[in-house]
Amino acid sequence: MTELDRDTGRGLAQELVERLKEKILGGEIEPGRKLPAESSLMAEYAVSRTVVREAISRLQAAGLVETFQGRGSFVLALPEATTFEPTRIRSHRDVLDLLDFRIGVETEAAGLAAHRRTEHQLKAIERALKTFKRAAGNPARAVEADFAFHLKIAAASGNRFYTELLGSLGPMMIMLPRTRLDPSYELTDATHFTRVTLEHENIHDAIARADAEAARAAVRVHLSNSRHRLKQP
Repeated sequence: MTELDRDTGRGLAQELVERLKEKILGGEIEPGRKLPAESSLMAEYAVSRTVVREAISRLQAAGLVETFQGRGSFVLALPEATTFEPTRIRSHRDVLDLLDFRIGVETEAAGLAAHRRTEHQLKAIERALKTFKRAAGNPARAVEADFAFHLKIAAASGNRFYTELLGSLGPMMIMLPRTRLDPSYELTDATHFTRVTLEHENIHDAIARADAEAARAAVRVHLSNSRHRLKQP
């Protein structure tokens, strides 16, 4: 039996993900091979079935495995490195274009999430929302929590390309240039933070109700508002 480290603060599911990733990326479990059965993983790592299923779900979202009903989960070939370079987004025009791009991408991701999300994924979105609320008055933490909220929604879409795309952008996609923002639109402003929190809550609530159209509309409103908060050149 292989014990997982329970003191990292990352949770057992993520610890199991890391162990399995090491085996996949290290070639111990080659592309095309089947992952050990749920019962075998439970016994080997001394974890519950819930932990195993959550870990496999995260590996699926990362594009490392594919699961077939009644057959199990199989390791996929490692994806080639992407040529997309989000670090080149620096100008004010780039930021406006990025928000337009996000509206198109994240609106549909939220609609899919409303249809496809699991209870585990819904709870992950809720936890990210709570973390964002607790970050009031701490802009750095708020940006990280904001990004995590949007990334969890992408994961709940059930389409790994949404997760990979937002993951490649990273927290920088949340950071609006301060030189273009009115002081009342800073994350340190309590009124503005309350408005953004409410927008996030509307997205979460629509996904929780499995209302795809409301989820799409809530994301569009949130990101459109973010765009309007930027001063025009």
